[in-house]
Amino acid sequence: MDDKKKIAKGDAEEKKVAAENEAATAEAKKPKAADEKDEKKADAKKTEVKADADAEKTEAENEQSDDNIDVDKLFRSRRSVPLTPENARFFRSAGNLVSLELKNSGEDAVDHGEIEVFERVIILRSFPISNPDEFLSVREPDSREKGRGKEIGMIRRIGDFDPETVKIINDELALRYFTPEITKILNVKEKFGYSYWETETTAGKVTFVLDNPFSNIRILEDGRVFISDMDGNAFTVPDPSKLDKASFRRIEIYI
Repeated sequence: MDDKKKIAKGDAEEKKVAAENEAATAEAKKPKAADEKDEKKADAKKTEVKADADAEKTEAENEQSDDNIDVDKLFRSRRSVPLTPENARFFRSAGNLVSLELKNSGEDAVDHGEIEVFERVIILRSFPISNPDEFLSVREPDSREKGRGKEIGMIRRIGDFDPETVKIINDELALRYFTPEITKILNVKEKFGYSYWETETTAGKVTFVLDNPFSNIRILEDGRVFISDMDGNAFTVPDPSKLDKASFRRIEIYI
């Protein structure tokens, strides 16, 4: 009987200890959960404050950016115009540069009727191979400050201008688009998948290399043969039929 009481008493004490432990554990969890909740609230508040600060900063930057915009400069942004003998005069500057005197006109002109002078202009062909004398782009020169030069205007046909102007433009184009004419083909050799050409041209004796003659050699609409080598150099044969027989045989298989 005493043994049963002892066992019962021991069980009761174990249950009491277990209950106390559970209560202590529960009590320990309560403040931790509260702390986590408080931390989340604090983090959310910080995020909200940071977002507001970023929004204010962005708004201030936008206002400052708007203040720095040169409205007059924006309005005067250049637009390409057709260049004709009526509104454009090309001439050589004191330094022998190609210069342009442009008379502003038309609905898009800011200074209607005023003369604008460009000390130096660059002339580029839009279609250097198929249509070299039409659609010439006249541009401002590239610079470090402004970057790529903007197009001032477009010449529809070079033949619309007087002979003196045509000479000025053609002389400038000849320097930019140096394309010697092949007068004789001395030898053509195939080696390691490349085609080596020895020729006589209007610029003297020239040797050049083609990586694929069937794509590097083209016949133009006017009958000329255009050749571009691996280094980007260009050559022409005005009339292949006028070459000597040996030269014609060397190029005939590619045309």
